[in-house]
Parts: sequence; C-alpha cells; structure tokens
Amino acid sequence: MDYLKIGKATELTGNDRKIYRFLEILPGFLSLGTLLLLLILSYFKPVWVAYFIIAFNVYWLLLVIYLGILLIAAYLEMKKKMAVDWRVECQKLPWNDIYHLVIFPIYNEGLEIIKPSFLGLLNDGYPTGKMIVVLAVEARAGEDALERAKIIEQEYGKKFKRFLITVHPDNIAGEIRGKGSNQAWAAKEVQKIIIDKEGYNYDNILVSIFDIDTIVFPGYFFCLTHKFLTVADPYNASYQPIPVYHNNIWRAHFFAQVAAASNTFWQMMQQIRQEKLATYSSHSMTWKALVAVGFWSTNMVSEDSRIFWHCFCHYKGNYRVEPLYFPVSMDVCMDESMWQTMRNLYKQQRRWGWGVENVPYLIFNVIKNHKKLPMKKMASRIFVQLYGFHSWATNALIIGVIGWMPMILGGDKFNSMVLSSNLPVATRVLMTVAMVGLIFSAIISTLLLPKRPAHYGFGKNVVMFLQWVTLPFSIIIFGSIPCLESQIRLMFGKYMGFWVTPKKR
Repeated sequence: MDYLKIGKATELTGNDRKIYRFLEILPGFLSLGTLLLLLILSYFKPVWVAYFIIAFNVYWLLLVIYLGILLIAAYLEMKKKMAVDWRVECQKLPWNDIYHLVIFPIYNEGLEIIKPSFLGLLNDGYPTGKMIVVLAVEARAGEDALERAKIIEQEYGKKFKRFLITVHPDNIAGEIRGKGSNQAWAAKEVQKIIIDKEGYNYDNILVSIFDIDTIVFPGYFFCLTHKFLTVADPYNASYQPIPVYHNNIWRAHFFAQVAAASNTFWQMMQQIRQEKLATYSSHSMTWKALVAVGFWSTNMVSEDSRIFWHCFCHYKGNYRVEPLYFPVSMDVCMDESMWQTMRNLYKQQRRWGWGVENVPYLIFNVIKNHKKLPMKKMASRIFVQLYGFHSWATNALIIGVIGWMPMILGGDKFNSMVLSSNLPVATRVLMTVAMVGLIFSAIISTLLLPKRPAHYGFGKNVVMFLQWVTLPFSIIIFGSIPCLESQIRLMFGKYMGFWVTPKKR
C-alpha cells in the first residue's frame, strides 16, 4: 500500500489501522488533557497552577516580542521585494522557456468573484502567451457553474496560451468532495489534453493552484520565475506567497478583518522561519514534482498543506518551501449578516484547524518508512506541527480562562494567600507589556491596507486601527475553540468533510 496517500485510519486494516487511530487521538488528547489537567489542579493544587500561569505569562510575553520582531522583518522584506522590477531581473536569466499553469477550482462562486482573479492574471505583466489557465468546475454545482465558466472562457480564454474548463464528476469512490479532488482531476485532464498531447517539457512548467478569490499583485509570476531560476535544487521546492485579505477588506466585519490579518501576520512570520514553513492556500510548485507524487490527495481536507508533506516524505526530507515575500490578495470571510459571517468564520477556522490531520500522517509514515527517511529532520518537523496545533488550541484559553481558575476553584485557603492577590496583578502587568505586540499588529495592518474607497472617510481608518482591541477575544472564539473542536473531532473519529467558505463582496 502507498502510505503516502493515506487520508485517515479507516482506509487501513489490522495493526496499521490501530496505530493510525492512536496517532489521530494523540493531538486532541494532549490539548484537551493539558486544559483538563490545569482545571483539575486549580482545585486540588491551586498554588502549582498559579506559579505555572505566571511562568506561562512570562513565556507568552517573550514569544510576543520575538514574533513582533519577525513580523517587522517580514514586512520590511515584503516591501523590498515589491519594489523590485522582477521583469528586468528575469531578463538577466533564461526565463523565456518557463510556462505557468494556473488552476482555479470553483464551486458556486459568482462572476463578481471570478472575473477579478482573471483580470489579475492579465494585469500581472507576465506574457499571457506563456500561461495555461484551467477553470476547474464541480459537476455537483450544476449547470449554472458551468455557464459561468463558459462566460469566463468567452471573455478571457483567447488571451492565454491555452484555456481549459474541466468538470469534476461527483461521487467518485474514495474521494472527499472538495478542492483537493477537484484540482487533482483538473491537473490530470490538462496533462492528458494539453501538456502531454502537445509535448510540453515537464521541467519548464510551474503550476500555481489558486483559490478562486486569489488576485495576484503585478509582478507575481516574474517574481516566482526568478526565484525558481535562482535557487538551488528548484524542483525540490514549493513556492509560497503571503496571503493578504484585501479584496473586500473595507466592507468586511471587524472581527473577520482581525482574524484575517492575524493569519496574514502568521504567514509573514513563517516566511522568516523557513524551517517551519509549509504550503498554505494559494501557492506554486513545479509540475515535475506534482506529477512525481501523483497529484493532490483526493481523500482528505487539507490538500494545500498535505501536498507539501507528501512531497517532503516522497523526496525523503529533501523538499522545502521557498518564501517569496510577495503578496497575493484574497477575500476576508464575509456574508450578508454579522451573525452569518461569525458562523462562516468559525467554520473556516475549524477547517483550517483540521490541518492537524497531517500530524498522524507524518508520524505514521516515519513508523512505516523510518529506514528511508531522515529521522532528525522528520522529528523536528513533527514536533513543530504538534507544538503548533497544541499552542493554537490551548494558549489563548490558558491565558484567558485557565488563568482565573486558581482563584475561582482554589477555595478560601488559596485566596487568603499573598500569591492569590499577586496572581492577577502579575498577569495584568505582563499582559499589558505584551500589548506592545498588539500595537505592532495594528500599525502593520494599517500600513498594509489598500487605498481607502472614496465613499469612506478617514474615520474608517481609525476604526480599522482600534478594532485590534478585540484580538484577545478573537483568538479564543475564532482561534483556540475551533482548533480544539477539530482535534476533538479527529480524536473521536468524527472526520470532517471539506467546507467551502462562501464568498461575498
């Protein structure tokens, strides 16, 4: 069996299935166990928990300072990259043979979402005669989706080297309905109909898989091409831009803006820490590597990150993500009402939290292929993933909820101690200092904003800055809780399907 294609434990049998189920339980057990242990100890050993909370707050303060430094460095690097004329830089290199395959999976998105993404390709500046564009339609979306695709083909199809509409059949055995299975079908179709039939050289094709709301900033494909032609071992790499959520930023609800900007900042900081970087959402890679691993997995949700881990294991650890420090613009989660937006945002975050399914995948493949994989590098990557999802699920809850439990559950004996009165003071002081990180976030978020629409006044900028005071609540409601829910679902084998975030502008 090809263990690199595993999606979940139910696809295995015997001891393999038992091992994989144990590994699926592990992340949720650690996160939920940490919170429950601290809650129980707050009653039986409140002094222990109080000292732990103080130490944890100090750790959080240092972490905020460290991440703030990374954020500033990433912002400066991004501004530097965007100031470069990448067309001129590419002209110093043999770039004329490079073709770009762009795949846009769509479901039920309207033309107001699709058209700007195609205009972004046309306005990028890269010769469209060297672009193959695929609009990947879901059959289950019905005739309306196909009609919209045909309208796009009529308006933009002839502007590219080749344009192809693919229709992904519904209910294929072993597949999960979602982006991964759709784009895998599209890639196989374009390989058969265009690439192999017309004799394209696999070595000269870069493939970008973009969410349909992805609008490239001018120069993206020249920047990508330059990076590919100048890095060492370019075929063993994926290429990651920075997602900024600007398409509808001025209209979106404040809590969705904060959540989206927080994700942008995390991705910016990860670009600095290349050893921790994995592919996320819209990204690019070589066609050669994509074909080598048999395209995207069709039996799991987190296809954007799984393709990296698949390549990482396939190439025995000799695979990486190259940071581009170059942005692409996407949509903030938004719907007609505030409550519907909150519901959608929670579901979106829960789906992102489902990326924890990569933890059992990595550990299981180490167990099955430990003689072929570099153990030190694999152990490091697994620890980063496990620590990251554990922190995402627990840190905000420890600070915002568990930190008060010793005083609530510790009883009169604890509350009569000096430590009890000093605990909230120490927490308040440390968290106040940590607010510097929040101010940095607000400033950089403001600097990143696109030009304000004419019908908004300067007061809108002030509101966009001040809304960052809601971050402590946002990281619990739209961060820790949905992430923890994903881990609990995986823990109990309640596997999630792919939920498509509705797009509104």
